[in-house]
Amino acid sequence: MIHAFVLIVLIGAGEDARQQPNAMYFRSINVCQYYAKRIPKQYGNYGSKHLVPPEHRITAYCKPTYVDPNSVNIYDY
Repeated sequence: MIHAFVLIVLIGAGEDARQQPNAMYFRSINVCQYYAKRIPKQYGNYGSKHLVPPEHRITAYCKPTYVDPNSVNIYDY
């Protein structure tokens, strides 16, 4: 078992937000946060996020976890 960071991605807003079931695990918090920062910005101008329909809004963050490296794919990049 090793410590890693899981990328949590939520699509939707409020009570309608749902977590994506395909978790991605990273060895480095920096790499995980890179993806967590980029994923919500796929609509371009993040300053206009209020124009994105609530059901399409995306939240992403990294959470520390303890995993078996033989049972999950752990990304280094």
